[in-house]
Amino acid sequence: MCLPHAGGSASFYFPLSRALAPAVEVLAIQYPGRQDRRHEPNIASIPDLADQIFAAVRRLDDRPLALFGHSMGAVLAYEVALRIQDAGLPSPVRLFTSGRRAPSCHREERVHMESDDQMVAELRKLSGTSSAMLTDPELLEMIMPAIRSDYRAVETYRYERGRKLDCPVTVLTGDNDPRVSIDEAAAWEEHTTGPTELHVLPGGHFYLVDQNERVVGLLAESLARKSVDAYAGSDLR
Repeated sequence: MCLPHAGGSASFYFPLSRALAPAVEVLAIQYPGRQDRRHEPNIASIPDLADQIFAAVRRLDDRPLALFGHSMGAVLAYEVALRIQDAGLPSPVRLFTSGRRAPSCHREERVHMESDDQMVAELRKLSGTSSAMLTDPELLEMIMPAIRSDYRAVETYRYERGRKLDCPVTVLTGDNDPRVSIDEAAAWEEHTTGPTELHVLPGGHFYLVDQNERVVGLLAESLARKSVDAYAGSDLR
């Protein structure tokens, strides 16, 4: 299951879904306040959104589940995984965190409090939003509330100390990401008792767009390895 970045939508993961099919069924979360859910109120709290996602995910406990989250989505994937674990359900076979520092590596950020122009400048710098959208006043008027709400959610998020996952974690990050240092990415190992892998790929915050084939390869290999281990009766955890 894939969770988008701040301001992102489920359609961001269409290329990944197409590349991994039919071996892997890719489901993507659509946050409220955008596209087909644009008439629903935005949720400006990571815990509240994680609760809603978990309510949907818990119905999928009849099959192996891996979680992939990019940027804000990585934080949400981590919180959803904790909720799955706390509920006594089978833990995710793997958590993939992309483009996000570990929850313990806090940075004081206030993008959600800036003007629309400043926020658009931030989006341009990260190169994750279509330039056509950022120059269309009508589109901007539609998407800015969701983007601001998402930024507020992730920038005000604080993790709960002492809680750890028990599943394997694969960390992916760009080597030139202004939002994540290599050390901050590696710190995800502090948040699980399971094994952790770190993959540093060329690129910035949205490295996974240009490095799509390598990301798909890493995911496919990791998930296939887990399937083989499960078939053999072993457990990565």
